[in-house]
Amino acid sequence: MATKSDAPVDVAVKPAPLSGEQRQWLDAALTLIDAERMRTFNRAITAIHSPTGEERAISEWLTRHMQEMGLQTFYQPVDERSGNAVGRLPGRGGGPALMLYAPVDTHLRADLDEDVPWVGPELRPDMVPNAYIAANGDVIGLGAANPKGMVTALTEAVRCVHAAGVPLMGEVLLAFAGGGMPSMPPRHEARQNHGLSSGVTYMLNHGVTADCAIICKPGWAAAWEEVGLCWFKVTVRGQMGYAGMTRSFPNFRNAIVHAATFVLALEEWLPIYQARNTSGLCAPQGAIAAIRGGWPHKPAFSSAATEVYIDMRCNPRTSPAAVKAQFAEAMQAICAEHPELTLDWEMYAAYPGSYTDPEHWIVQSAMRGWEFVEGTTHHALTGTSGQTEASACNGAWLWPGMRAAFKVMGTGRLWRRTTEAVLGLAALQNFTCATNSSNRALLCLWAYVAIGQRRHNARSEI
Repeated sequence: MATKSDAPVDVAVKPAPLSGEQRQWLDAALTLIDAERMRTFNRAITAIHSPTGEERAISEWLTRHMQEMGLQTFYQPVDERSGNAVGRLPGRGGGPALMLYAPVDTHLRADLDEDVPWVGPELRPDMVPNAYIAANGDVIGLGAANPKGMVTALTEAVRCVHAAGVPLMGEVLLAFAGGGMPSMPPRHEARQNHGLSSGVTYMLNHGVTADCAIICKPGWAAAWEEVGLCWFKVTVRGQMGYAGMTRSFPNFRNAIVHAATFVLALEEWLPIYQARNTSGLCAPQGAIAAIRGGWPHKPAFSSAATEVYIDMRCNPRTSPAAVKAQFAEAMQAICAEHPELTLDWEMYAAYPGSYTDPEHWIVQSAMRGWEFVEGTTHHALTGTSGQTEASACNGAWLWPGMRAAFKVMGTGRLWRRTTEAVLGLAALQNFTCATNSSNRALLCLWAYVAIGQRRHNARSEI
């Protein structure tokens, strides 16, 4: 892996022109892209509610759909309420296996009691699974763009390649997993086995693997690295008190008031952490995400503890252990500056970053595909801080997972037409943006043709 000092922020794309026969295969597949089919498919899967840990219905539906496409498929149960969908398009042999991956779970449960007011005063149409196609052609519903727009693009790409009869040498695995969101089950839930890439980890540990992977996520570029994450809980200690007497006690320590001091001090340190750990494509951020303390039903009594929850992103060249050490230094510095604070803390979740050598042919092929679609030179996106399952694919199994990322463009419920296809963009209103599904399909189609002709014993070549 590159070091912080020499981590590339851009790389040259090495030319590798397709043969005339390969170009014919590509053109044949491109002509089969069906915009209306993609729109209908996207609406159908968006209407299947799939919050993290509840993906069985959508994965079973996708398994049946891929079987109807002519793939070899199976549903992989994780437990009684969650599972993965896998489709296999065999190759002729002698070529590397490629996994095309996207998660299927959504970040919200669309539950008024759980989500409101934390998402805002109400659940908007893009925050509920009541999917519909708007007058302008947008699919509106929870997860219509991310992640289900990605599922739509990958599925259409495989369908077109298969229908066009492209003679792939290596097999293509179309893999969709639950448990992908950066979340953990609530502490009261009996099932504590979903979230933080649990589905794809289970998939890999149970025999579904490949030589390379392309993970489809927002951001219109090919990315060879991405951040991981470290979650910390800081407990600010104080004294239990009674509202009628707290001002009567000298030096009374109100944990909530002291937590405010701590939060402001930590917020000053987070940009320093980001600057210190920025390199390559990644500028890992930190966020103070949640605070818990006291009894809302009896505010007459102040609590002796307030918990603060922090998400720290980690550069692929910085291990979670190194992030933990930096966090420890920050805690010591804050306590030295504010001796009135009493803090306990722990790291309760960690996920390393992911890196694939950008000279590897899987990255080069993806960038060539991007250039084919856009007609211009590929440039990587820098300053990124978004985490996906790439680390599970790349770190745990040591095969070159790379994230084929696709830039978010447009605003509102737009369906952008492109010169490459008539399908527009599936909207995700809560991020006030839209994602280009047609370009995703085109990139994947190009990658299939390029990869399918590579010999298995030459898979590390450019």
